[in-house]
Amino acid sequence: MGTDNGVAADVAGASADAAGAAVAAGAGSTARLQALFEGHRLTPTQRRIAHCMVRRAADAPFLSSVELAELAGVSQPSVTRFAVALGFDGYPALRKHLRDVAPAAGERAAGDGAYNEYQQAVQSEIDNLRHLATLLADPEPVLRAGQLLAASRPLPVLGLRAASAQARGFTYFARKVHPDVRLLDEGGTMLADRIDAAHRAGATALLCFALPRHPREVVEGLEYARETGLTVVAVADSAFAPVARHSDLLLPAAVGTGLAFDTACAPMLLGRVLLEAMCDALPDAQARLEEFDARAAARGLFVD
Repeated sequence: MGTDNGVAADVAGASADAAGAAVAAGAGSTARLQALFEGHRLTPTQRRIAHCMVRRAADAPFLSSVELAELAGVSQPSVTRFAVALGFDGYPALRKHLRDVAPAAGERAAGDGAYNEYQQAVQSEIDNLRHLATLLADPEPVLRAGQLLAASRPLPVLGLRAASAQARGFTYFARKVHPDVRLLDEGGTMLADRIDAAHRAGATALLCFALPRHPREVVEGLEYARETGLTVVAVADSAFAPVARHSDLLLPAAVGTGLAFDTACAPMLLGRVLLEAMCDALPDAQARLEEFDARAAARGLFVD
């Protein structure tokens, strides 16, 4: 009986070790795929394919393009375009690469604590924030931008499509300290009219939040703003973003690309840093904040 129990324990232990190795290898495959996709500008359809491959990380090197397309719910040509977007000649070259870097059977991943796709997205944003902190070691560009924005009366703030949330957030807080902030969050033929109106009212600068995918209207709007004489300050995902050549001062903050849609923690935080610099350049900012707090308390606006 003792011998039988010992054998059973050995078998159970071996099974547990094999399962652990399989989990670790799977985690390593996931990390390798995440590293392969990171930094590439993928469309929503291509990200769907990427997420499918991450979820099937162990099988990914052995799937045909047709099989992957069916699993991801996309067309087979979309899979081919996905491989090309990653820098490969086609899907066969991508699959060969995945097979070449795949771990041998039973090989353990370098780290048992490899991240899943959601954790990896968070870690990527942490990396973006660290990079932003490094850039802010030289505060001069932000301080200069804050002075330009503080001096502009009114201050137009532009943000379309994906960047509209950043523009709205900045405008909401900026209105508490700046006497005239004008949100430009709609494109079309009216955008130039609203830029004209701001310029005629005395605006000297325009703040733009520009995030991918970059709307043509934003590029054209910034070109027009500079033609009218406005100084353009831009917060963009890269120093090489399409808005760069139409900006007088560009402040870069990378976006996360690990999920189906971009995450913009760094641009949002940079917007708040820029807001702080603008407050420092407004001599009556503190008085305006105190006045707002007093009115808010009198009206019972907040419950905390």
